[in-house]
Amino acid sequence: MAARTKPDSVSADRAYSNRRTRRFLRRRGIRHVIQEKRDQAANPVRRGRAGGRPPGFDKERYAKRNTVERAINKIKNYRAVATRYGKRAYVYLGTVTIAATHVWLRT
Repeated sequence: MAARTKPDSVSADRAYSNRRTRRFLRRRGIRHVIQEKRDQAANPVRRGRAGGRPPGFDKERYAKRNTVERAINKIKNYRAVATRYGKRAYVYLGTVTIAATHVWLRT
């Protein structure tokens, strides 16, 4: 069995913007870029000094996450990739590779 590894960083959208997720990542030493929800951003301001420090947010890294997400969505436009017709890993990898090459050549 291979050794377990942890990611260097995690980029997620607003759906994962909660204390529990941030605490989980912080405890494990994983950097994260998660945009804060608008309604949650008002809470610390309302609480004043007791509200604590706002979570850090790197707009540059978040923009890169968006680029990767859009690229994956383009690849998912191919039916064989989205529905995963090839059940074996090497067949699916080949399908994804062909779809990614096709997207790359069209751009």
